[in-house]
Amino acid sequence: MTDKNIDPVASQSTDVVAGIPVNQTGTTTVIHLPVNSRGVALTIIAIVAFVFALSVAHAFFIPLLFGIFIAYTLNPLVVWLERIRIPRLLGTSLVIVAILCSALLTANNLRDEFNSILVSLPTATQKLSRSLKNLQKGQTSTIQQMQAAATEIEKATNQAAGVRPVIKSSATEQSVFNLSQWLWAGSMGAVGFLSQTVMVVFLVFFFLLSGDTFRRKLVKISGRSLSSRKITVHILDAINKSIQNYMFMLLVTNVLFGLLVWIALRWIGLENAGAWAVAAGFLHIIPYFGPLLIVAATGVTAFMQFGTFSSVLAVGGATLAIATIVGTFVTTWMTGRIAKMNAAAVFVSLLFWAWLWGVWGMLLGIPIIVIIKVISEHIDGLQAVAELLGE
Repeated sequence: MTDKNIDPVASQSTDVVAGIPVNQTGTTTVIHLPVNSRGVALTIIAIVAFVFALSVAHAFFIPLLFGIFIAYTLNPLVVWLERIRIPRLLGTSLVIVAILCSALLTANNLRDEFNSILVSLPTATQKLSRSLKNLQKGQTSTIQQMQAAATEIEKATNQAAGVRPVIKSSATEQSVFNLSQWLWAGSMGAVGFLSQTVMVVFLVFFFLLSGDTFRRKLVKISGRSLSSRKITVHILDAINKSIQNYMFMLLVTNVLFGLLVWIALRWIGLENAGAWAVAAGFLHIIPYFGPLLIVAATGVTAFMQFGTFSSVLAVGGATLAIATIVGTFVTTWMTGRIAKMNAAAVFVSLLFWAWLWGVWGMLLGIPIIVIIKVISEHIDGLQAVAELLGE
């Protein structure tokens, strides 16, 4: 007796060729997947609108996320102060004041070293210019050859078209570099950074002061059923643990990187090694791009002091080797244990957030994607996202 509901093509035995199921008749077995085109279109529109909102309102979202992450990191200190009978308002104030005083004290101790670096910048520029000229030894550089070739092509094109070449006068040429505009842009950038820093400090203070108020409110509005509230509690606990572990990983890796850079620069004999070690520790927060900046900066500093390209290779190579060792072994191992994400997902997320928010996106990209993975693991319909992000 034959079942009429059985597909005669699908009922035949199949072979696998290059990973594609093929039946014995030579035709490919087709898998029919129902697709809700209207739902897919609405989802795409919602995602595009959300990304556009994140891009337009970056001045609001970036300080907000920094405040949330820093508050999550400092909350255990405030909780510990509460356990020893210190009120939360006083404990929050003590933590904020202690962090600000530590930052100001560190900056004041390294002020002379940073000032000496800034003072030596003009001398470094002159040394670099003279060395490049000596390196050429009267030979035409590649850029000059390209410019000469472009000039000849332009002359030939004008002659073929019958157009007389325009003689440029030096009086009409405008300077590409305008010092006043550069200083104005730099001062405005510094003012904007300072205002955002103050905003983050106030956000951290109020988030720490609120304690678990928002946590209770989120649990309350998640639903009346006990199961939904338990799921919400599990999500919040997982987010809290992930952010704190990630911030602890940043603290360990950045301090380790700065310490190793300080030891290497002191051993080589580079001046102001302490200031460069502190700068290396801060720049190492930026994934991939930060270590490259510190390698370039220390290499230029080595050239300023020693005047040889071998010293540049020694300092830059030592810094790059330390960044590679710390990033490959310590950071990768700790990130794998904390986030349990595959490297491709982390790199793609960093590209996306760097495209959206620049350097700030690179700083916030990994904790954001960790939160997305945690939420996806506990919500029906989003397990596919968690599977893509997981190991």
